[in-house]
Amino acid sequence: MSKPLSLPFDPIARADELWKRHWGSVPAMSAITSIMRAHQILLSEVDAVVRPYGLTFARYEALVLLTFSKKGELPMSKIGERLMVHPTSVTNTVDRLVRSGLVTKRPNPNDGRGTLASITDEGRAVCDAATRDLMAMDFGLGVYDAEECAEIFALLRPLRVAAQDFDAPGEGAGRERPE
Repeated sequence: MSKPLSLPFDPIARADELWKRHWGSVPAMSAITSIMRAHQILLSEVDAVVRPYGLTFARYEALVLLTFSKKGELPMSKIGERLMVHPTSVTNTVDRLVRSGLVTKRPNPNDGRGTLASITDEGRAVCDAATRDLMAMDFGLGVYDAEECAEIFALLRPLRVAAQDFDAPGEGAGRERPE
């Protein structure tokens, strides 16, 4: 868990006041600073929950992705695409899961240059246990109710659409492809 700062004031609100005096009002500055701080807090809390399982949140996400796949396996390139990370990060993440016995790797029979990552039975058990713990702490978002979580998702979605993370209905030709 992140260590409480226990400051006698809100440093982001204070920075916003000083910013206004120096450069004028820029609401985006306080918004991005709040998002970045929230990311730090949430990542710290979630990592603390999955750490006893030998995981980081990134490794947990990879296990979940493999759990959701039809055959419990995916090409490394597909893992990177779905997790929206660089191929080097995928290799590091999957290799650590392999060393932990939670995932195996083998050549992809459909792509001579590719590699498939497959979740093991132990990987499924660890994923299920970590998921139970994360759900019990509401993924760190317990201060929000379900409606507020949906609102957060909706507020951040246009940013992801603008970054072209995916083709949004009515905004592109693509559609979700099951694997």
